[in-house]
Amino acid sequence: MIRVLIVDDQDLVRLGLQTLVDNEDDLDFVGEAGDGLGAVAAAREHRPDVILMDIRMPGVDGLEATRRICADPELAGTKVIVLTTFELDEYVFDALRYGASGFLLKDTKPSELLQAIRLVAEGGALLSPSVTRRVVREFASRSPRAVKPHPQLDTLTDREREIVGLVGEGLSNDEIAERLVVSPATARTHVSRAMIKLAARDRAQLVVFAYQSGLVS
Repeated sequence: MIRVLIVDDQDLVRLGLQTLVDNEDDLDFVGEAGDGLGAVAAAREHRPDVILMDIRMPGVDGLEATRRICADPELAGTKVIVLTTFELDEYVFDALRYGASGFLLKDTKPSELLQAIRLVAEGGALLSPSVTRRVVREFASRSPRAVKPHPQLDTLTDREREIVGLVGEGLSNDEIAERLVVSPATARTHVSRAMIKLAARDRAQLVVFAYQSGLVS
């Protein structure tokens, strides 16, 4: 069973999401919270596999709650999906930087939301290549880039650095394989090794590391 925690300051939204989760045999609604402080407390109490996290809430918002949850070693197995009203919400990139596994629009179709919960629970990242490209370009254009190389960047081979840059550009494994004229399996292996070396929670965080380290042109 995939344990799901729902965080939103609107009662109706929480109820709707709970009803959706409760109707699925492989999903288990374990709790809810109406603000960021409540989200952190509920996460520590229930140890969910996936948290559906609203960003804009009074007091401690979803961004700070995401940071605290993803930084807690005892919650290493908990993944956060950010829910936002706007596809390029100004907080989305920071949420990914803090460890969120991706984001969804609040008007996402129910079937797509359920699929997203399962994908993230299995360790996937909720960032399609096209969305990745838009997010990176949006935030690159909003402010001067402050390059801050990852402390383990030097442990990557030249090929792994190249591939992390391509992940940061939003390329899928198949697109990376085509670009570098290697097999998709080889591309996946390089991506996996880079994630391990950089201690990336998932592909979404690898995108952030690539951007911060100056590997994305």
